[in-house]
Parts: sequence; structure tokens; C-alpha cells
Amino acid sequence: MCGRFVLLNPPAEIVRQFDLPPELAGAPPLADWEARYNVAPTQPVPVVRVAGEHDERTCDVLRWGLIPSWAKDKSIGSRLINARSETAATKPSFRSAYAQRRCLVPASGFYEWSKPEDGSAKVPHYFSPDSDAPFGFAGLWERWEKGGAEPVETFTLLTGEAYPAVAPVHGRSPLIVPPDLYAAWLDPDLTDPNGVAKLLREAQARGGEALQARPVSTAVNSPAHDGPELIEAA
Repeated sequence: MCGRFVLLNPPAEIVRQFDLPPELAGAPPLADWEARYNVAPTQPVPVVRVAGEHDERTCDVLRWGLIPSWAKDKSIGSRLINARSETAATKPSFRSAYAQRRCLVPASGFYEWSKPEDGSAKVPHYFSPDSDAPFGFAGLWERWEKGGAEPVETFTLLTGEAYPAVAPVHGRSPLIVPPDLYAAWLDPDLTDPNGVAKLLREAQARGGEALQARPVSTAVNSPAHDGPELIEAA
């Protein structure tokens, strides 16, 4: 499970890495984004997806925690921050988005927690690539509308078996999409679950190749803390 991540890169780097229209670097939401060291569930986050008649890439702010279109209320979102890649194609909460509404969630790194054998408190670890460039988590997004209320757009992160760098700490990892698969992952014409599953297998095999890890302060446990000290080695 991934319950916290980091996005430090400036707008121009995000635009370049995700091949977004250059003008987006100077426009909301990217222009308003400030470095975040402790992004937490239910918070608004920039997300890359395709939109419009020409399926152009765009960047919009969505809330972390997917609310299925059929949900009676928004509270379910806080429980759907992750989706298992192995079963998302068949789960009612995710299967429609799996086939039709995939996205990339820009990030600079993420946290996972280990559980010591002696039963002491869990230890947070920070994982990041050996490059300073942002990367993209595999995500699914949804739009929820009920009873004339303001529509809410939300997303979830797909997870898989832990990458080698993560495995000593936790059994699962958020899946990272290699840049050469961005176009395929966002392709709205890809609706075949088998084709989507193939991309996720590639993400599982290659997405975590360059991850580095270090234990960090338990201050990250609280969403109230958000500063560079959170990613410093403990």
C-alpha cells in the first residue's frame, strides 16, 4: 500500500517529462504547485491524462482516493487510495476506469513502512530514483456526480508486488510507468483488459529499476508535517 508520496519538481520539469503542452508550465494547476514532501490521501494532486477531441495530454488537479461513479457518497474515496493491479480489471470499483480512464500521477519519490520483528513502531523509508527527474505512477481516475452536487474527480494508485528495492521494507509497491510506455498507458483507444495488464507487467518488471531507499523520520506519519527534513536519512 502506498499512503504517502513526494512531488518536488518544478512545473517546467513536469511538462518536459510528461510531454505536456509547454504553456501548461505557466498555467494552473502546475504554476500554482509548490514542492510537497508529504502528499496524503484525500489531498488534491496534479494528474496527467488525455482529454478533448484530439486526445491531447493535459494536467488537472484530482483528489487522491477514488470515488466510483456509482457510490452513494464521497466517503468511500478515503478507502480506495490504492488498487491492486492483479485484480483491478474485475473489481466493481475500478474496472471501468481500468479500461477507459487511466492516468499518470507525477511524483519525485514515495514512502513505505517496515514493521520490525520485535513489534516496535513501524519505520518509514523513502524511495526515489537515482535521477532528479519526476516519474509517473500508474493511476486510474473517476468522475463522481450525485444530486446536483459539484462534480468530484478522483484517482487511485495501482500497486503490484514489491520492487526489489522495496521488498525488504514492504510487500507491495506503487507501480511506476516507464517513460516509453506513457503514450500506451494513456491511450484512450486501449480498452482491452489484457492489453492494460500487459502494460502493468512491464511497469512491474522495469518501473522500479533505479529506486534507492533510506529510513527517514517518523514525522512523515502526520500529514501536518511537510518539509525537506522528511526525506533526510534518519
